[in-house]
Amino acid sequence: MTLYARSPWIDKFPKTRVPSYPRYRGASSSEVVIIGGGLTGCATAYAFASAGAKVTLLDAAQIGHGSSGSASGWISEEPGVGFADLELSVGGRGATRAFQSWRRASLDFVSLLRRLDIKCFVEPHPAITVAATPDDAARLTREQRARRGGGIDAPLLNARAIAGEVALDAAAGLRAKDGATLDPYRACLGLAVSAADRGAQLFERSPVVKVTFNRKTADVLTATGRIQTRRVIVATGMPTKLYQSLARHFYFRTAYFAQTEPVPAKIRQLMGRRDAVVRDSAQPPHLIRWVGDDRVLVAGADGDRAADRLRDKVIVQRTGQLMYELSMLYPDISGVQPAFGWAADYARTTEGLPCLGPHRNFPHHLFAFGDASHGVTGAYLASRVLLRRHFEEMDPADEVFAFRR
Repeated sequence: MTLYARSPWIDKFPKTRVPSYPRYRGASSSEVVIIGGGLTGCATAYAFASAGAKVTLLDAAQIGHGSSGSASGWISEEPGVGFADLELSVGGRGATRAFQSWRRASLDFVSLLRRLDIKCFVEPHPAITVAATPDDAARLTREQRARRGGGIDAPLLNARAIAGEVALDAAAGLRAKDGATLDPYRACLGLAVSAADRGAQLFERSPVVKVTFNRKTADVLTATGRIQTRRVIVATGMPTKLYQSLARHFYFRTAYFAQTEPVPAKIRQLMGRRDAVVRDSAQPPHLIRWVGDDRVLVAGADGDRAADRLRDKVIVQRTGQLMYELSMLYPDISGVQPAFGWAADYARTTEGLPCLGPHRNFPHHLFAFGDASHGVTGAYLASRVLLRRHFEEMDPADEVFAFRR
């Protein structure tokens, strides 16, 4: 039986091992207040606490139960938008900086998770973007030339190599070598624990109802308390009601996911070596990865965010759509049933890059909004960009992620 509107990462995690954090109450002060307890918020809390800052993190519900706990679990070395497209919107130097920053963040994120010994099944897996038609192959070839022109390594695969690796009939493919996969919910919980070990204070069931500010400080108010701070970091992925004036910068979308029941061994042998994460040239693209040794996760079918009253119905429909589209790529998988079907909301900018940093209308604030990459690398990248912004030690590459770029 398919479980709809439930993330397998959260559903399968032992309930007795889920850490619990108190509701925020009272009045206090903190150098940094982080709003949002997903991967971005927890990675940022860890980064700031490790740098010696007094950090308070507030989550409206439970740590990791938002979009992070429903993510694909892909650590991508690319920002989710083509280099050639970025050249047109932010220029050649900006595109190069975005790709270099993303790749560096993917490597550093894996290194951090291993150094902290966070048990989240992180494993190296390269990614292959495949082109099914001659027109798609021509676009992929132009993308390779654009990347090489910007100094970005981009090996192009022929049809024979793709068939050998991922058992797909594709005209061409572009390889990214340094990606990885993980369980995003376990990674989020592990980062939260690591942040707390370094002195960060974490609170759940503590939605922020108001933020006021003057020239020197800001006051963050929950229903049961107040925190005075020099820095407010909003790591909710998209503007909440408190920051609706920033919604004009973004398009609001939903990605859909399906994870299969175990795939029989005979069928697995017909689906390639199962080492790579696969993206195709569909619009929107599909993301296909193996979970463990015998389950397939497929993501895609993105669309405008549905009304709440229709959400469950849409998830059922899109789960069926994804399984059908997966069977068109891998006919042998027809008949394997989905174990889970779920969705995750996200915001995206016109250029496709996230907005990381300050906005002139909100003093003392830093934001992390608009990661449409469908991976989790942006969470770690945001934590480093925000840390540099706070301590005024910016990297020139950070400007490509600014609101005004």
